[in-house]
Amino acid sequence: MSTSDASTSTSASSARSLRGLLLLLATIAGVSVANIYFNQPLLDNFRQSFPGSASWVGTVPAVTQLGYAAGMLLLAPLGDRFDRRLLILLQIAGICVALVVAASAPTLAVLVVASLAIGVLATIAQQAVPFAAELAPPSERGHAVGTVMSGLLLGILLARTASGIVAQYFGWRAVFGASVVALLALAVVIILRLPKSQPTSTLPYGKLLVSMWHLVTEHRALREASLTGAALFAAFSIFWSVLALLLAGAPFHLGPQAAGLFGIVGAAGALAAPLAGKFADRRGPRAIITVSLVLVVIAFLIFGASAKSIAGLVVGVIILDIGVQAAQISNQSRIYALQPDARSRVNTVFMVAYFIGGALGSGVGAIVWPVFGWIGVTIAGIVFAGLGAWNHLRLPARAGH
Repeated sequence: MSTSDASTSTSASSARSLRGLLLLLATIAGVSVANIYFNQPLLDNFRQSFPGSASWVGTVPAVTQLGYAAGMLLLAPLGDRFDRRLLILLQIAGICVALVVAASAPTLAVLVVASLAIGVLATIAQQAVPFAAELAPPSERGHAVGTVMSGLLLGILLARTASGIVAQYFGWRAVFGASVVALLALAVVIILRLPKSQPTSTLPYGKLLVSMWHLVTEHRALREASLTGAALFAAFSIFWSVLALLLAGAPFHLGPQAAGLFGIVGAAGALAAPLAGKFADRRGPRAIITVSLVLVVIAFLIFGASAKSIAGLVVGVIILDIGVQAAQISNQSRIYALQPDARSRVNTVFMVAYFIGGALGSGVGAIVWPVFGWIGVTIAGIVFAGLGAWNHLRLPARAGH
């Protein structure tokens, strides 16, 4: 075999190995993040199991989301300080314990505490995404991040559907038990296949957290990407938080299962994530974000005209998800290039802002829907996208990578 043939063979083998690792990281992200959405279709089941605390069942998904936000802030930055593989395995062990407690919870209070722990520890995904950026060469970073994010997004979108099916046939406690089995099987694969990462910081934990503020003040592109991402996720969340209410009324008269099935439609956006990453690598992430903002506005214009059309809602969902996910991949591709030795902390800043935007969108939806109805929701979505566009375009391209 010639030297060139050997080099080509080695390159092909390396590419296959990278693809395998990215698919594993995508699976890790999807299986872990699904745990914060499993409980949302189960509220009526909780109400039946704990009739004495029925009015408090809504605290279960609420504390899970709060736990996830806290976990992003407190645990995700550790990826710069320690081996991410070890952190992932430790968090899997912890979340399995929390899931077992949830599955066997004798009271709602115990379920709430377990759900808080599940939320904190489900931030495993926030180790997987920076890990992908570390493993991939710079020319393929966008595609690598997109591949892992597709797994995370599929986990978000399909978790409710899977949870509802398992609960229907085996009861709500089996949902948490099934997740334990999946996570333990995944841990075995991680031990066998996932390499160790190289820590990039020696900062003590306290200084590691404080350094995130310095990253925000030092990198204007990080501030811009975080605010744009927050605005787009607010638009995304306002739609998904109100969709079930729209479908429940005239002329649809559909139950929550129908809203859950829209998650399968939204999976088109998740599957488009790696493609968005490739375009970001080739054409530059800022150009893709600009197109994404336009797509989100188009989606809400379609929603506004589709208050009585399932077909219109389906088309709008596909466009919305592609737009939001393409922008997220492109924004993350940008920020990971800003300071390679702080990728976990940079990712934490971005994702905390992102989820704050999501919470804001859900809150605005709850306020707007009763007063202005569906047209008010669609206008609010366009306003959020417009704020994202203003924030994105006011930063010179040369400063935003």
